[in-house]
Amino acid sequence: MTATVHPVDERLPTGRLTALGLQHVLVMYAGAVAVPLIVGRALKLSPEQVTMLIQADLFCCGLVTLVQAFGATQWFGIRLPVMMGVTFAAVAPMVAMANAKPGVEGAGLIFGAIIGAGLISILLAPVVSRMLRFFPPVVTGTIIAVIGISLMRVGINWIFGVPAGPTAPQIVNPEHAQWLATVKSMAGAAIAPGAAASAPATVPAVPQGLALVGTVANPKYAQLPHIAIAAVSLASILVIAKFARGFIANISVLLGIVIAAVIATVMGLMNFDKVAKANWVDLVLPFEIATPVFDPILIVTMTLVMIVVMIESTGMFLALSDITGKKIDQKQLSAGLRVDGLGTLIGGIFNTFPYTSFSQNVGLVGVTGVKSRYVCVAAGVILVLLGMLPKMAALVESLPTFVLGGAGLVMFGMVAATGIRILASVDYKGNRNNLFIVAVSIAIGMIPLIAPRYLQWMPHDIHPLIESGILLASISAVLLNLFFNGANGDSREAVEAAKAADAH
Repeated sequence: MTATVHPVDERLPTGRLTALGLQHVLVMYAGAVAVPLIVGRALKLSPEQVTMLIQADLFCCGLVTLVQAFGATQWFGIRLPVMMGVTFAAVAPMVAMANAKPGVEGAGLIFGAIIGAGLISILLAPVVSRMLRFFPPVVTGTIIAVIGISLMRVGINWIFGVPAGPTAPQIVNPEHAQWLATVKSMAGAAIAPGAAASAPATVPAVPQGLALVGTVANPKYAQLPHIAIAAVSLASILVIAKFARGFIANISVLLGIVIAAVIATVMGLMNFDKVAKANWVDLVLPFEIATPVFDPILIVTMTLVMIVVMIESTGMFLALSDITGKKIDQKQLSAGLRVDGLGTLIGGIFNTFPYTSFSQNVGLVGVTGVKSRYVCVAAGVILVLLGMLPKMAALVESLPTFVLGGAGLVMFGMVAATGIRILASVDYKGNRNNLFIVAVSIAIGMIPLIAPRYLQWMPHDIHPLIESGILLASISAVLLNLFFNGANGDSREAVEAAKAADAH
């Protein structure tokens, strides 16, 4: 007897549906909460605001997943088992924006750029669905590898300390700082109106912005207990990945973080005061952290990121169609890509980030063999509920960065490794020009990492556009591929590349 319902549209019993949905949530959870932690701390937001970012992120992950998997009108939703989460591709540009203008003001610029890019992405979705031939594996592999390499410094800084601020490698010698403070006070007394005649008149005015550089080792940087905990986290993930099977192996990163957090708690290095103060239940509201500010250059920057994200999503959808046996046409592909744009628009409104399909969950569909999209619908409901639990978000925010460090190396390193896996399928013997595409594009992508001030004499308005190595590498790879190979990409190649990208 022939089944009348395709496995993708099969409605499973409630208990099994909930369990399988929770599995999808746990597989993506560590990656989903990493981005708000990275960007929130780069913006130097308060712990309460970072907690709100995490809460809003989980809520939007669930909301956008529901639209993608269940569908909303004929225009939105691929109606396949797809989990939506924050894309790592946008992290580097957002961190660059945060470093240029931290605080709520910088957050407003980021959210404005996200909203603008979301609207444009909705309009571009039908066009992008036809652009796959411009993004063969040599291009997508290069871009994903550069994303991973760019993010690795975040994981490394989580372990040892950020380059500037309280955990910088070096601090100003306290004696030197005291001397400068004394000179400044003397200069101020000398030029103050009505200063006594005996005030020292020979002290020159201190130049505005004069400061001392760090020359003394900072005791807060690279502390051995912190390195040890990060190492335990990393070792735990590797051991679980090697010896565990099935579901436990799929959540090795999450378990590694939990083990490191328990050790940090026992050592007295983790504080739960913010968790105790947080409410049990709270609604996520639009514009709670910052009002969006719309900067055209930043919107263009984020739109370019979204084009890359949608191209990658196209490959994921085609791969998922192949895995599930559910054929999709151009119209359905456009409907799926519109959700990338809609999710990004929703993310900006709720003060969170751009969204895309999570490839590790695509891999999970292949591993479990469960093809029903309603599993992802159930996962979406779970994420929405988690987004209404501030205590859960506060617990994640309370994790010290060194607890996340070991997991960060795995997560971000896996992104780079995924790019390398895709590049491994590229033909270099038959077409040596592919070597030039990869070599030059990766090198150009490294410029902002190695020489971050290379753009200091360029117009300030274009800085956000060219301070992201990911965008530079993307533009380079696309243009060089067109120069050497033309627009000869094959959608079949993109599907195979997407299947290789089972870590994101």
